[in-house]
Amino acid sequence: MIQQSELILNSDGTIFHLHLKPENLADQVILVGDQARVKTVADFFDTIDFSAQNREFHTVTGRYNNQRFSVISTGIGTDNIDIVLNELDALVNIDLEKREIKKEKRSLKIVRIGTSGALQEDIPVNAYVVSQKSIGFDGMLKFYAHSEPFCDLPFEKAFKQFTGWKDTLPDAYVVDASKRLADRFNGAEFRKGVTISAPGFYGPQGRVLRLPLAMPQLNKLIEQFRFEDWKITNFEMESSAIYGLSKMLGHQALTICLIIANRFTGQANENYRPEMKKLIKMVLDCLTK
Repeated sequence: MIQQSELILNSDGTIFHLHLKPENLADQVILVGDQARVKTVADFFDTIDFSAQNREFHTVTGRYNNQRFSVISTGIGTDNIDIVLNELDALVNIDLEKREIKKEKRSLKIVRIGTSGALQEDIPVNAYVVSQKSIGFDGMLKFYAHSEPFCDLPFEKAFKQFTGWKDTLPDAYVVDASKRLADRFNGAEFRKGVTISAPGFYGPQGRVLRLPLAMPQLNKLIEQFRFEDWKITNFEMESSAIYGLSKMLGHQALTICLIIANRFTGQANENYRPEMKKLIKMVLDCLTK
């Protein structure tokens, strides 16, 4: 039996942060960082049957092309993803009344639609990048036992050696996306890549304002790094935890990002919202084919 302090429920029986009950959650989940983007996604739904909000976590569940979806805002960062993924899994794989893990497990399809900055010159602003691998700079997955079998250890080793990764930084890890989900996005409009999830927007992504960087050359090394046929394509802040926790818990996960800036060329698109709407519609269509 899972203790109350470990699995906290609200007085209405909903799970602590997300304020959801199991029946409120669809098997197909769209994750977005921005609360406002929940409405953008939900506006494409044919019907809406549930909505809830607590703090930065806003959920709308409805139907698109006769398939049920939940769209949930996570806020920014892998720390929030740790909350969201564990609570989503608890909703489907733990009996909340008995506080016992279910014998029959349910697997969710989880797709993050986000914004990102490109790290290669040939990736233009407004491109769509499907993250086949994610590199976690956050260290979050290392707090869970037995994470190594779910990681790409040769890739990790090559990356750390090439960059001269400092022991004082969180231990970087690499996790693959769900191939089954990634195969749904093979169109020419999608670029395949490797995404870094950073635990911050400024220093962890190589931005300098008033504080110097521990590894000022890191972004240049990231741009140059190659492993087999892979190169690192973009920065964002959530994918590594989504991939790692999903694999360990038995869910499928994928991230697709709209490139709104290119760190190599210095270009950016501040008016990216029309492109984001196009991407959301394309993702929903690909998931319901």
